[in-house]
Amino acid sequence: MQLGGTKILTGARYVYLVAFFALLSGMFYPIITHGSWDPVISGTLILFVGLAGTVSIYKAATTDRHKKAYLIIGLAITSLALFLVYGAIGKV
Repeated sequence: MQLGGTKILTGARYVYLVAFFALLSGMFYPIITHGSWDPVISGTLILFVGLAGTVSIYKAATTDRHKKAYLIIGLAITSLALFLVYGAIGKV
């Protein structure tokens, strides 16, 4: 049985991640320069893609079943995040 406080903490964890990634991708820059929010939104989404890949790699290291599948999927998603970063800065 899950308590109400645990659900609140789980929700707070995701709110913290969204806020951290938004700050990491430069949330204050459009506020200061009155510019576009598109780079901030795309940067936050790219960080979430990278997070999904690293979580999959972590699961490959900690689980007993499907290690190879988690590792391949994690590396593919992390590579996709790296490709998206290069695409966002215009190097692709």
